[in-house]
Amino acid sequence: MFTIQQMQAAHSKVKSGADFPAYVQEIKKAGLLYYTFYVANGATVYTGAGDYELSGEAKYHPQSINDNGNADALQQCIRQHQQGYSDFFTFCRLCAECGVERWVVDTRSMYCTYLDKAGNALVAEPISEFL
Repeated sequence: MFTIQQMQAAHSKVKSGADFPAYVQEIKKAGLLYYTFYVANGATVYTGAGDYELSGEAKYHPQSINDNGNADALQQCIRQHQQGYSDFFTFCRLCAECGVERWVVDTRSMYCTYLDKAGNALVAEPISEFL
């Protein structure tokens, strides 16, 4: 099964949203089913088969999450990030401003779903399998 170090090594290769599809392919091959990323502090919970779960540490100081989700603004931020116009930490800050509490990357369905504090999906983006 995968390790935190494997997940971190794969993530370290992501310099912008343009690198994301290759990253997802790498973690999928390592056995990851899905992960949940918490925007407030950057902590990640990685889940594999048989309820195998690992928790990563916070990546940055806590930030507040807007109570009101803004799906339109979030879609714009996602598009810009995918095109390489923002780094990861800027993207996280913008997600917080758009009301994203967490996102879930599911390697089975190949979707990244951005959720608000109530657990409502603001945006569900397909992850390209073609590199």
